[in-house]
Amino acid sequence: MTGINHWSSLSQAVHKRDFRYCQLHLGLGAFHRAHQAAYLQKLHDLGDHNWWIASGNIRPGSEQIINRLIDQQGRYTLETVSPAGQRHYFCIRSIRRVISWEPKLATLIDIAASPDTRIISFTVTEAGYYFDRQGNLELEHPDIIGDLQGDSLCSIYGAIKAMLQARVTAGAGPVTLLSCDNLRKNGARFFEGLSQFLQAANEPGLLQWCRQYVTAPNNMVDRITPRAKADLSDRVRNAAQTNDQAPVTAEAYCQWVIEDNFIAGRPDWERIGVQMVKDVEPYEAAKIRILNASHSGIAWAGALRGYEFIHQGLEDPA
Repeated sequence: MTGINHWSSLSQAVHKRDFRYCQLHLGLGAFHRAHQAAYLQKLHDLGDHNWWIASGNIRPGSEQIINRLIDQQGRYTLETVSPAGQRHYFCIRSIRRVISWEPKLATLIDIAASPDTRIISFTVTEAGYYFDRQGNLELEHPDIIGDLQGDSLCSIYGAIKAMLQARVTAGAGPVTLLSCDNLRKNGARFFEGLSQFLQAANEPGLLQWCRQYVTAPNNMVDRITPRAKADLSDRVRNAAQTNDQAPVTAEAYCQWVIEDNFIAGRPDWERIGVQMVKDVEPYEAAKIRILNASHSGIAWAGALRGYEFIHQGLEDPA
């Protein structure tokens, strides 16, 4: 990479390519940029330009990073850090359109209603699914009430409902809804929450359409992506000669296991290491019982030792 000027000249060539299908992503945060967008960039680097990403948020609050990404035409640097402390830098260009937040989500809905959009994915955090302790949709939550009454459009269910309604009106055809958050059985649980929302909204016709023309695969995502610190931009500038105002950092390790249940096509993810499987549950169980359990154990023991970070505990032989 040789800096912002290189990005500007490169974008002219990239925008001339004939991308065929769009993956619309809701939740333009650091994890999405370090995970799903990075995977698709690997496909682009192999010469496969069938898919591109449009991304934006369904809630306000990230205007600064959004504006920086718009200024950089969606391009940014991904820094990866190995357990040994080795750092590598990659220019990510797979997010070809960055959408500013709008109260009525008009641009996101317009993209969702396009026949070229075949996947709508999202990272809204575990709390963004509004499940109660019994695993049901929390219908009394103010955000859900506001979306049901039409006073707001701030939950994933209200946003997806509006997008699917626009898609039905446009005759855009089937679509896959892909939850990329760290929930077990995330696809099935999201679809159940959406079904409960549509029932509460008195939308039996749209619910029936979803049951026929929508799939929601389960998948497991894994990549530690910490909040970027102030020195990241300086480190990227020194190492990659890039004046990047929106870099992201993550661990070198990355995993994505997806139930292969896409109703309208998908990228050729197998080529770049994504595991496409019939059942995600064994992979989720292994992660929860082995990775997450040991991670938590090290955290608890390390805290008793006075450590602040996980890597400090990992460096302690005891």
